This record gives sequence, structure tokens and C-alpha cells, in this order.
Amino acid sequence: MLDSVCDSNANKPENVRKNTVEVTLNKGKLDSKAFQALWSRINHRSYYIVGFDEDELVKKAIAELNKRLRVSKIYFKVERGEQASILESKEQLQAGAGFVRQNMVREETAPYTTMRASSQVRYDLIGRLVAETGLTRKAVTEILRGLDKIVFDQFGDNPEEFIIRARGIVNEQKATAVIKHITYDKLTEVFSADIFTEPELKKGQLGVSAMAAQRHLYDYVIYDSTNERNFASNLESHSGEVEVYVKLPRGFYISTPVGKYNPDWAIVFYAGKVKHVYFVAETKGDMSTMELREIESAKAHCAREHFRAISDENVVYGVVDSYDSLWNLVRN
Repeated sequence: MLDSVCDSNANKPENVRKNTVEVTLNKGKLDSKAFQALWSRINHRSYYIVGFDEDELVKKAIAELNKRLRVSKIYFKVERGEQASILESKEQLQAGAGFVRQNMVREETAPYTTMRASSQVRYDLIGRLVAETGLTRKAVTEILRGLDKIVFDQFGDNPEEFIIRARGIVNEQKATAVIKHITYDKLTEVFSADIFTEPELKKGQLGVSAMAAQRHLYDYVIYDSTNERNFASNLESHSGEVEVYVKLPRGFYISTPVGKYNPDWAIVFYAGKVKHVYFVAETKGDMSTMELREIESAKAHCAREHFRAISDENVVYGVVDSYDSLWNLVRN
């Protein structure tokens, strides 16, 4: 009788794992002549040589830090309340309904208290910035000495944020200096094809972070953004132009003075369709507003120099925002 009037599945929570797929490598595509030709051209490691005027970098870093380094103070906000007069269940406590917040009047002083860095907590500010920027202790010391007092005093308000923001600004200036003076040379050492079989995040949800694929090295593409999904979809739909492609794993990277750089895609076009048969691409959502900020711009420049050093003219690297811009680039 109950079965006739009650659906036991009606109130079941939604299965968040529904449509979850696990990526599987297509061994045939990995061993294919087209992909192996691509891989043999891009799998070489490289080393770089860079030189720049450290004194000039110090001056520029000081100027930018004084202009842009702003650190928020840390506050404690204390709110007062009292326990509900009646506690009815465990669920009530778990839902946060066991306590009732009282007076919401905001006062100028309490309940806010400013916190400064404790003298009992020791920070190696110079050492941290040396590790984060790759500059010498001498250069970092000169930069810190050159800061306006009001700027440097922010360190006491929030040491961690000070270090993070200072690191970013200094690295931007370093990237600008590096981009003009870097050269790459090819090493005999290569990346192993094992990076395509090593375990990493290879699960996704269809329609949310994964799409089925026919020309990809794997049976699904795991994407991080709508733009990546659209780009992969176009690679799939242009079957007369694209032979095989792969979203490169994190194990494939280029060393740069501003950190490791992992390009997004490697693509093989059918011979005869385009001038350049092999392409390594980085996809960005909006090229028009592309600050491709200094660090990203420096990494892209390093990638171009890296691929120029390790491969022949049939391999091209570029930053694109869509398949159409990619096609225009390789056609020209």
C-alpha cells in the first residue's frame, strides 16, 4: 500500500557524481606517426642564459613598490550573542541556529581591534623575498632600504600579504628586464612520453569540466574554462584541418626566470593544409584586454625562444584566444 502512494526516490539528494568520467589515454593516437612526429619536435628540454642591469632593476622595483604596494591591516571582529533558550536537536546546532546573534550596532572602537605583527614571530623578510624572486640578498636589501617609511611600515600590519604583494611587483619588474636579454639553448635531455600516462587529475563531469573527444590524445578533454571548452570543441569540429591534439599535462613545462611555464595545447594539422604543421598554443580568454601582464608576457616570450631553439621552422608557438585566431596565425 505504501509503495503505491510513496516514491522512495523522490527525496533522494542529487548525485553530484552523476556524469563523472575518467579519462583514458588512446594508445593508438599516442603511437601514431603524426603524434610521434610532433612529440619528437617539442620534447627537448632547454636551458637559458639571461643578463640584465641589476642596479636598474632595483631602481624600477623601488619606484613601483612605493607607488603600488598597499597592504590591508588585519582586524579582529568580535560579535556577541547568546545561546537559544531551547535546544531542540543536533540538527539545530549543526545549522548554526543554536546561538542567536545579538546587538548589531557598529561602534567606532570595540569590537574592532587592530593587530600588528608580534615581536615573538620572526620573519626572514629578506630571505623570503630572495627565495620568491631569485634576486641576490644585496639587491633585495637595497630594494627594501629604498622604500618610503610609510610603505615599509605596512610589513608590521600584515607580514604575509606584504611579502606576497611585494614579490609580485618585483617579479613583474624582473620579467620586464628579462624579456629583452634571454637566450635558450637545446639540451640532449628530453621529456619522456610517460608524462601522458602518469597519474594526475583525470576525472571530470560531462558538461561541467569534461567533453567527449575524437581527435584528442585522450577520450575526454578536461577543461578549466569556457574558453578552453570552446577551443577544444573547435579543434574537434575542424576535422579536415586538425589531425590530432592534446591538452598538455602539467609534467610538460618550460623553465623560465619567472617560474615554470606549462603551455596549454599541442596540435598537429594535416600536411598541406597549413604552412606550419605543428603548433603549440596558449589560450587566453580575451586578447583585447590582455594585460598579458608582465610575468605572463615574459613567459610567452620565453616559450617562443625555447621552441625556436629546440625545433625546426615547422613548430610554431603562439598565444591565441580562439580557433579562428589560431587558424589565421598558422595560415600566415
